[in-house]
Amino acid sequence: MEMDRRELADFLRRSRERLRPHEVGLAAGPRRRTPGLRREEVSQLAGMSADYYMRLEQARSPQPSVQMLGALARALRLTSDERDHLYVLAGHRPPAGPFAGEHVRPSLLYLLDRLDETPAQIIGDLGDVLAQNAMSNSLFGCICSTEPGERNIIWRWFTDPTIRAAYPVEEHEYHSRVHVADLRAAVARRGNDAAASALVERLRQASEEFSGLWARHEVAVRRTARLRVLHPEIGLIEFDAETLLTPAEDQRLFVFTPPPGSPTMEALELLRAVGPETAHRSHV
Repeated sequence: MEMDRRELADFLRRSRERLRPHEVGLAAGPRRRTPGLRREEVSQLAGMSADYYMRLEQARSPQPSVQMLGALARALRLTSDERDHLYVLAGHRPPAGPFAGEHVRPSLLYLLDRLDETPAQIIGDLGDVLAQNAMSNSLFGCICSTEPGERNIIWRWFTDPTIRAAYPVEEHEYHSRVHVADLRAAVARRGNDAAASALVERLRQASEEFSGLWARHEVAVRRTARLRVLHPEIGLIEFDAETLLTPAEDQRLFVFTPPPGSPTMEALELLRAVGPETAHRSHV
């Protein structure tokens, strides 16, 4: 992303002019001629030099750091949308929003409840399976009785050999790399917070394969993919896996749809008939 100095300067100036001194705990004073805050007041609130802030508003400054942008966003009392806009104008990716954890967003549950003809799952950004529909239960097995720490698809992939039985052997390396690259992106979005750090360390201690892949520093957010699953009763089933992301990218709705012209539609009818009793205990 490139820094847009002119737009950044204009946004800072207009944001400063919209604020009133009393809104940030400052006295208006008798000789204030212009609306809003003075430049030196913003620089003081943000903890930066008045000269540097002046150069920002004059579109002739170097690119500000993310720490400086965070301080400016607080000083100017920006909303989350305004803060994200500030980061983009300065050439930085906006910080991730608050993470929902295991609380599934109602909008995702609403969609999941209405997907009854194809498997679908809601998975957290670190790989925790949060909810799935009946067809997903039939394909992958029910996670209802699984302990919270064991619902993580990445943890199970690297620590439970039986999980891989649901996928063709020649594709195991591919799935391992996808899991690690996607987790690497999620950890960075979170700023390597406690939950992300704990999961990575746990995986590194438990799996040499994971540790080796993690050291390669491959990054790739999982969005769409062609997926093949080996069901114990039906055999090989091929899907197109589509991903819907929440704005904070902390929860995803995975929908497994039949590829055009494939026999997957007939396989889904069989899957609905056999139910979850014969499913693998596995996840993508």
